[in-house]
Amino acid sequence: MSAWETLKREMFNLPNMITLGRLFLIPPVIWLIDPTDPVRNLWASLIFAAASGLDILDGYLARKQGLVTVFGKFVDPLADKLMAMSAMIYLVVVNLLPAWIVVVMLGRDLYINGIRQIAAERGIVIAAGQGGKMKTVFQLVGICCVLVRYPYRMPGSDQLFDFHAVGMMFLYLALALSVSSAVTYTFGFRDGLRAQAR
Repeated sequence: MSAWETLKREMFNLPNMITLGRLFLIPPVIWLIDPTDPVRNLWASLIFAAASGLDILDGYLARKQGLVTVFGKFVDPLADKLMAMSAMIYLVVVNLLPAWIVVVMLGRDLYINGIRQIAAERGIVIAAGQGGKMKTVFQLVGICCVLVRYPYRMPGSDQLFDFHAVGMMFLYLALALSVSSAVTYTFGFRDGLRAQAR
């Protein structure tokens, strides 16, 4: 089987089709974001949450059906980053999110990708920590809450749930994990270099 035929088979298996489908949910989320319309914001959040949930589904199906592929390993984290960064950048545009948070998170991702490429070229294996995974979870939950934006009354209570404040809390947690996981990854790369030098 040629490399092209292998790629086509990988692209069109069910888990990878779901992953690609997540990318097509990004434009509706961006289009619906409106700092003055609670209904549009709620729909944007629900679609974003659905896209985030599909990430769990495609990973589960890939493992269960033995369809973990090179294409999937590339496109799945790419979809995660495109979803998160697209939404966050547009939230900055409409003044619902500080720009510096996006700058730090984007810078961290570029930095980690650079280290991974150098490590791969040198044959260094760096174990993935839990910090990066938790960072992604907190980031996606935070974005969902910030997209809702407005406070809503809790069912059966007079208490208001401030979605924007809760979302920012999750994003600050994601930011802290983002930085700490980058530090951990850097030390892992350093240790790998030292091990090779012995």
